[in-house]
Amino acid sequence: MKKWRLDFRVWHWVHAAVVLGLLGTVFLRKTFLSWRTNSELLTQKLSEINLEITADQATAVAKAIRAPMWEWHILLGYAFAALLLWRIFLFFTESGKQNYQNLKEENLHKKMVKVGYLVIYAILLFMAVSGLMIHFYETLGLTKEGAHTIKEIHELVYNAILIFVPLHIIGVVIAENRDEKGIISEMINGGKVSS
Repeated sequence: MKKWRLDFRVWHWVHAAVVLGLLGTVFLRKTFLSWRTNSELLTQKLSEINLEITADQATAVAKAIRAPMWEWHILLGYAFAALLLWRIFLFFTESGKQNYQNLKEENLHKKMVKVGYLVIYAILLFMAVSGLMIHFYETLGLTKEGAHTIKEIHELVYNAILIFVPLHIIGVVIAENRDEKGIISEMINGGKVSS
């Protein structure tokens, strides 16, 4: 019997790609496609060729440039929400439950890692729900100010994911090289349940 079912492994890698895609869109929004930076750049470069535009016009153009990228964030957000529903379902499968069976018998480090995953799942669930609330705020009857408040919390909690992703990768590499040989390949080929 495989340690990790195929559906769990597919979920893991698709989820990883979606999370990295979401992080990538936020990175682009805060750096290369920042409307503030690009509106200033537009104003400056156009004035160098004797074309003057207002700050509002420059802002509108800069936001229009990044709009297609932000559509990707929204589409990936839908996928992210669907994947979280899938993960909740997987939690009730044997592969999903096995990490939390015999938790009392684990050493402190393993307990902390497993509880940490539960915390990150709660954070991910909050991110999905808050993202959907921001996107559908009018349909939900929320005010623009209420949606803005949720957006600010959404952006703040995003930092937890930004910290978790590299810690997860580093932790897996360390585990692979210490006491959990094969942890990476098991998430690819499924591994085998130890007897």
